[in-house]
Amino acid sequence: MDTSDETLAQAAAAGDAAAFSALLQRVYDRLFRLAFRLTGSRTEAEDLTQDICAALPGKLSGFRGQSRFSTWLYRVTVNAAHDRRRRQASHSKAADGWGDWELARRAEAEETSEQVDWLMTAMRGLKDDLRDTLALVLDEMTHAEAAEILGVSEGTISWRISEAKKHLAALRATEDRT
Repeated sequence: MDTSDETLAQAAAAGDAAAFSALLQRVYDRLFRLAFRLTGSRTEAEDLTQDICAALPGKLSGFRGQSRFSTWLYRVTVNAAHDRRRRQASHSKAADGWGDWELARRAEAEETSEQVDWLMTAMRGLKDDLRDTLALVLDEMTHAEAAEILGVSEGTISWRISEAKKHLAALRATEDRT
């Protein structure tokens, strides 16, 4: 029988390097997918994922086992994405930024299909809370799991998904008219 993520996390927090390696191997792809959805950029997602993995040994002592490890890790990821956005917002106020944005947009378009590219671009136009909620649900989280990660009710998750869908549908309709 396989060892649970929670058991591996507790062993890794106690200093077991093999448990940490096994845990990281098990969750890395899911962590990257969520980071990509939160950032909308492969490069940013890679950086964010690496930052989280580097900080994870120190953060594991904060895992109490009161929820699933994946839920706890997703919360760590959402928080790290928020921190990264705040830092980028501070830096972008001082810089023009449009050239960097265009380069990132082109690289992203080359790496993803047209539909995924459109969704990632459209998600950037959403408010942070709507984008974060949609990113979690797109990563096959249930509304209950997303609610736990974001610290809100399931009803709030449902409302946010509805609002995000309305925004995306209106954006698509506007684009189709032009």
